[in-house]
Amino acid sequence: MSNIKRHEQGDDVEAFLARVREMPVPRPGSGHGRLVLAMDATMSRQHSWDMALEIQSDMFAEAGRVGGLDVQLVYFRGFGECRASKWTPDTAVLARLMSGIRCQGGRTQIGRVLKHLKGEAAAGKVNACIYIGDALEEDIDSLAGLAGEVGLLGIPVFMFQEGHDAAAELGFREIARLTRGAYFRFGADAARILRELLSAVAVYAAGGFVALESHSAKRGGAASLLLQQMK
Repeated sequence: MSNIKRHEQGDDVEAFLARVREMPVPRPGSGHGRLVLAMDATMSRQHSWDMALEIQSDMFAEAGRVGGLDVQLVYFRGFGECRASKWTPDTAVLARLMSGIRCQGGRTQIGRVLKHLKGEAAAGKVNACIYIGDALEEDIDSLAGLAGEVGLLGIPVFMFQEGHDAAAELGFREIARLTRGAYFRFGADAARILRELLSAVAVYAAGGFVALESHSAKRGGAASLLLQQMK
């Protein structure tokens, strides 16, 4: 019975993917973008959380060159805790939010993040989502179904993985594929790569592909890799 159920879920995912492929690639115009920054705040994540806190102001700076950015912080940790902040255009406000949160043990809740994106999209345009994590402890087929729904809403999800967990990579890549986002794994030079990638995603959220193409032409490196995955 489980094999039949998995096969049917796989068919559903392919149907979602076919519909996403039929949609025009979203190219939001220049303006004030809305970006969800979602992070795994379970115990193993403290190092990357601190790194993202140090880097997040660069996102606002780069996005400000092409229009501006509102960011919402979403995180999960502990026993079923998953929270979302208010939207803010202020890097200092986001920094205060992030600095007041400490990682706690718990399981991943990526499904709740994807459901949250659907809810936010119903209230107003969401241009992109960044997700940073190192594990995946949920059913991949269920996550793929949710990712397909998010993809149909035109919200690319950029999945950033720290470490080499094979199950996480498989799931992260599938979420990125179904939402027309991109997948990256951090290496030894994690801080620099994360800085470049978060800035490039922020530029995309604020100004769309035209802004990202211009940013990539000027900066190259990780920004160019991001652009290549999205095309």
